[in-house]
Amino acid sequence: MDFAYTPRLNDLKARARTLTDTIMAFELECEHNNGLSEQSHATIKAAVLDAGLQAINTPAEYGGAGLSILEQAVVQDELGKLTGALWDTVWRPANPLAHATPEQIERYLIPEARGDRRDAVAITEADAGSDFSSATTTAKPDGDDYLINGEKWFVTVGDVADFMIVLANVEPDNAPTMFLVDSDAPGVSIKNVPRYTHTFVYEHPEFTFDNVRVGSDAVLGGVGNGLELTRDWFTEERLMIGARTIGAAERALTLAVDWARERVQGGQRLIDRQLIQGMIADSVVDITVNRAYTHQVAWEFDQADLTDPTVRKTLHAKAATVKLAASEASNRVVDRAVQIFGGRGYIRDYPVERLWRELRVDRIWEGTSEIQRLVIANEANKRGLDKLLSFPQE
Repeated sequence: MDFAYTPRLNDLKARARTLTDTIMAFELECEHNNGLSEQSHATIKAAVLDAGLQAINTPAEYGGAGLSILEQAVVQDELGKLTGALWDTVWRPANPLAHATPEQIERYLIPEARGDRRDAVAITEADAGSDFSSATTTAKPDGDDYLINGEKWFVTVGDVADFMIVLANVEPDNAPTMFLVDSDAPGVSIKNVPRYTHTFVYEHPEFTFDNVRVGSDAVLGGVGNGLELTRDWFTEERLMIGARTIGAAERALTLAVDWARERVQGGQRLIDRQLIQGMIADSVVDITVNRAYTHQVAWEFDQADLTDPTVRKTLHAKAATVKLAASEASNRVVDRAVQIFGGRGYIRDYPVERLWRELRVDRIWEGTSEIQRLVIANEANKRGLDKLLSFPQE
């Protein structure tokens, strides 16, 4: 058992750190303008390509970086230090595209890997959030085509996406299926662009699909496989949320410790006061323990036989554990950081305030903390605690 970073992981971490430092210069522009200019986006795109960290989850043969899950987690850990969700400017195609046909790979995946197209995943609905099985968007067969009707909420990156991966129930059997839908297709429209607590470099619009006609070649991963692909997507996203939130917590704690070393109140530095020391110590525990477990589970994914349904279900529960633990721990850390900064920690020009405001959603999206608890408990009930609590066996 070796816990040291390999030379390759060290190289990836260094490249991700350099890229993060480059993108960090755009944080205040994003905060003040609720997004970036076209020139800023172009500058960041060039930096991503120069770093070789485009489409890190996509094979190199399609133009991606072709990283393992652990390697992706190490990169996302660094990118998570960015505010304004600028980590999302480092594009990473949604993993259902791994099931694309050769034609879909040419039309969608390869251009996205190059950074010439962007996807958005359209799953959630007004009455189908954590329980995505209750989605009501339909796809009605019409000859060799399908007519898609319904609404989707919280479509992150939907304002700039060239195409969407839409979950719809194929009639008459209500077979959950993913479809590739071009954003400019007739019948696709943005109904509303809500304002959210956080600043996000992209928006999360609500979309309406009104008799949107797509061919059978738009089906992604086969008719009836939509929920399985959704679960796989959630599993990967939950791991990466764990990695990003811990990176964010590290940045917040680093800023808070630097501030506490310099700030003098009542003739004493903040860092010399025991109550402040307690907050720092608790934050170190939250970060280090969760980073170690996130890396462990990411490594397990790389070693696992994912064709085994039992293995996949166990790892699904472990990814839920990662998201639950890391997202809640990071929220505790950034809240302490704001407290250490005092009034300055409540000013939007300070990164700790932005991190505090932005990390709140990580306990909600891609499955709430409560849903993660249900996933974990359900796995313990069905298959026991042993695999959840132990290291994998050779």
